[in-house]
Amino acid sequence: MDEPRSPLRRTLVAAAAVCFVTLTGAAAAQAPSGQPIRIGSTLALTGPLSATAQVHKLVGEIYVEQLNKRGGLLGRPVEWIVRDDQSKPDLARTLYEQLITADKVDLLIGPYATGAILSAMGVAQRHNKVLVHHTLGVPSLAKSDMQVPAWSLGSDPGNSVNDTIFEAVAHSAKPPRTVAIVTSKFPSIHFMALGAREVAKKRGVKEVLFLEWEFGNRDFGPIANRVKDAKPDFVWVGAIGLDGNLLLDAMKKVDYTPPLHFHMYPAPGPMVKAPETKNALSVTIFEEHAPFTSNPVAAEFVKLYNDRAAKANLPDTSVETQAAASYTAWQILEAGVTATKSLDDKAIAAWLKKNRVDTIQGKLRFDGPTNYGDDLMRVKQVQNGKWVVVWPKEFAPPGVTVQVQ
Repeated sequence: MDEPRSPLRRTLVAAAAVCFVTLTGAAAAQAPSGQPIRIGSTLALTGPLSATAQVHKLVGEIYVEQLNKRGGLLGRPVEWIVRDDQSKPDLARTLYEQLITADKVDLLIGPYATGAILSAMGVAQRHNKVLVHHTLGVPSLAKSDMQVPAWSLGSDPGNSVNDTIFEAVAHSAKPPRTVAIVTSKFPSIHFMALGAREVAKKRGVKEVLFLEWEFGNRDFGPIANRVKDAKPDFVWVGAIGLDGNLLLDAMKKVDYTPPLHFHMYPAPGPMVKAPETKNALSVTIFEEHAPFTSNPVAAEFVKLYNDRAAKANLPDTSVETQAAASYTAWQILEAGVTATKSLDDKAIAAWLKKNRVDTIQGKLRFDGPTNYGDDLMRVKQVQNGKWVVVWPKEFAPPGVTVQVQ
């Protein structure tokens, strides 16, 4: 026969029982069930843009996996349907149409790179679908009222981002007096290159060369020779994917090393690994050091990504601007669905335009021109085999400054 329980013991037992029921009930409520919510997208899994698109694929897989572990969306599991657009905007257009009409996905998330995003945006607009996207480089081309950008480069990046870039190199040990601007004709890259020309002129930096190449070009020998002959203090490269690596390799073959060199949207892993990419500059919204990693959600994502990227044998296992933008896009979509408690595209788009969303970049807004918010771009550099922010100073690790060859 049990001994009589004291009032205190009875209270503690009752409290423990309540906690057990509450916790198990919460666990049960968090387990997603029912028909999956299907989210459709394409990525450039093959073709010239595949090196960077692999980063976005891995991030999406991580996010959906974690989302389902914490209850999915609206209590339902989430399924991500991703198709290979082969780095072709026309194919992306066709595939998004199929995702909506044949696969009947509930929601969309954008592909990688400006051309494919614009193709997807046109399809989404015709079907009144919200499109959260992460790498559109020309904000003025985003005409849909239901598109939401996760790429925090502001509404006028040709001026604002380039101003940050030229300000960064102006604070180097050898501020450049001359610049060579060489660029792919890929739409967003070419747009930024034209902006660089204007900002250089405004700042009194003399342009000694302006040269363009077709997207997909792999012969950079003639370009390397032209740059070498121009003898610029600073080389601004309109690179996307492996363009920057190929150009630097071609420069190495003609025994030329640029004193300062910037690359707009390179494949992050290959750019950080090759010896000739030492001191390469680029832009970023996130790097694996304080203050960026002070956000606990960001810190957790960094750990997950590092592990998964290593297992996937990616050239670079660190989280930088591409991975961060991709993660942010998923955060924005989740916030819109959770806040509206629905899959209604119009309701989600309307809520996002009126509210700020907490992301690993910070609080983002979507109420500026063409739904863009603030320009949060920073300048980073390859130093000691890693990307580190060098400008503005408050985002750089202690003692880190712009290095010159």
